[in-house]
Amino acid sequence: MLKTKVELIENFLVVWDHTAGSQLYKTAYYGKPVGISKPKIPEFDVPLVLDLMEGLYLAEKEKIAVYESPSETKVSLKKLRQKAKQLYDEFEEKYAVYHDLRDKGLIVTPGIKFGCDFAVYKYGPGIEHAPYMVTVKKAGSDITSTEIVKNGRLATTVRKRFIIAVPDVASKNIEYLMFKWFKA
Repeated sequence: MLKTKVELIENFLVVWDHTAGSQLYKTAYYGKPVGISKPKIPEFDVPLVLDLMEGLYLAEKEKIAVYESPSETKVSLKKLRQKAKQLYDEFEEKYAVYHDLRDKGLIVTPGIKFGCDFAVYKYGPGIEHAPYMVTVKKAGSDITSTEIVKNGRLATTVRKRFIIAVPDVASKNIEYLMFKWFKA
């Protein structure tokens, strides 16, 4: 299988070939088409922008090949991971969760607008609203009852399930704690 060629620009990866970009988007909702906030059809004629986390995942799965221009030097997985570590707090933990959810066939997008790490879909944006909002916590880190209630209230308001993911990066084991809210 031919890998899609991607250019590393600062902290983003750009798929200039719109046919290849459309294919990545269509297969599992990777990236965002430039200038199209919610594509109505999976084919588009603009570049596709990937964030470093999804780019690293795709590069590890050998779906993309990353280059730096103008020399078109190939970017190693190690360099891509190091750039991502500089960009994301607690990258290894967040990436372990991202990787696990993607491997399970779920669609994972940034959850910033919900105040969490990831919005997670079964079928994809535009087809459904994300049923889950996932926050990643390091094992042994504290979480207050107020934090749980705030996240739970937000999740209920936006009709999502609130999940805390606790990865053990060394063993690649991840515990998912889902909160279900009910009226008394």
